[in-house]
Amino acid sequence: MLELNKITKYYNPGTVNEMCLFNDFNLSVQNGEFVSVVGSNGSGKTSMLNILCGSIPIDKGSIHVQGSNITNMPEFKRQRKIGRVYQNPAMGTCPNMTILENMSLADNKGKAFNLGWGTNKKRIEYYRENLRSLGLGLEDKLDVPVGSLSGGQRQAMALLMVTMSPIEFLILDEHTAALDPKTAELIMELTDKVVKEKQLTTIMVTHNLRYAVEYGNRLLMMHQGEVIIDASGEEKKHLRIDDLLDKFNQISIECGN
Repeated sequence: MLELNKITKYYNPGTVNEMCLFNDFNLSVQNGEFVSVVGSNGSGKTSMLNILCGSIPIDKGSIHVQGSNITNMPEFKRQRKIGRVYQNPAMGTCPNMTILENMSLADNKGKAFNLGWGTNKKRIEYYRENLRSLGLGLEDKLDVPVGSLSGGQRQAMALLMVTMSPIEFLILDEHTAALDPKTAELIMELTDKVVKEKQLTTIMVTHNLRYAVEYGNRLLMMHQGEVIIDASGEEKKHLRIDDLLDKFNQISIECGN
């Protein structure tokens, strides 16, 4: 279980540009939930992910994972519990290293660094099997530099790499936004498959309302640092894209846009 308790976050404190994004913000995510998060720019979606992952500090409040307080835990240590796939496919892989070397890095995540070979040849067939599950033919390109792959191939690899070692939460930070529509569909299908097979608790921020409605078992809409829609179960199943668009339009009118 993930808990954000009474989170307060100021940007540019003490300046004329001071802004309070979160004020006593609370959120609980149960084990096994796949939560889609939507909202306009500046609503707090990505900031919430950054706070959870330890990329930015908070001013007040606490963060708990499975009952353990990780509020002061540095980002690199949180990565042992939390896997994150970014919007930019280049951020989840090492472009100058081969597919095999990237897979080896992911396989050794969280393990002690000792002098020795970086790639365990005994694991090569295991890597091939994992890559084969993507259906992109990457299992036959182990010696190819990752930088020469397409954005979709790299994003598929990033998704595979963050889930190779056991994690407690998967964070998807607009991970299809930089892809063409056809490739984005493929990555979403792979995402759904990986989440279900590994039973991962997942938070997905997306601007694609169809993905938010079709995937996952819970949907949040955020606005100005608050959750204004929280739908799960039957309510989530009956939610339509038009319902979300109506809410966006209502917010736009209220804000004078």
